[in-house]
Amino acid sequence: MSKPTPDRLPFEPKRRKAKPAKAAAAPAPVATQASEPKQSSKVSRSQPKLEETRIPDAVSQRMLRRILAFSGVPTGLGVAVFFLSYWLVSREIIPLPTSAVVLASMGCFGLGVLGLTYGLLSASWDEQQDGSLLGWDEFRLNGGRMITAWRESRAARQQAKSDS
Repeated sequence: MSKPTPDRLPFEPKRRKAKPAKAAAAPAPVATQASEPKQSSKVSRSQPKLEETRIPDAVSQRMLRRILAFSGVPTGLGVAVFFLSYWLVSREIIPLPTSAVVLASMGCFGLGVLGLTYGLLSASWDEQQDGSLLGWDEFRLNGGRMITAWRESRAARQQAKSDS
């Protein structure tokens, strides 16, 4: 498999070109209910199939491992801070203020939330390529893809809003 380009994901469906408008001179044939079933107006013909948009198993397993590492460790430390501080205070080894315990555990839980995002974005989204240990290059590539998609989505919404 070739190396993915930054503007397209390896598992992203191919974009379909817009069909040119048909000539208005020819009237559209009238279809009877018996000959053609009605299509729901909510279902678009240009929507990709489910198999085209599915994240490959190798990529999802890679993401899960990274999430467990980058989010699980800080979250586990946040829980450990509670138990360790309880043990230290109950044995009167170190008098810890409650605010210090809360701030330390909240900091660990906050790092766990950031680890969720980093775990997803630092995984290589190419099925054939594992990526690096820390995934900094993959994070920059995937973060750039995400920012580009947000900008395109925002521009499309503004364009649709100005057209109507």
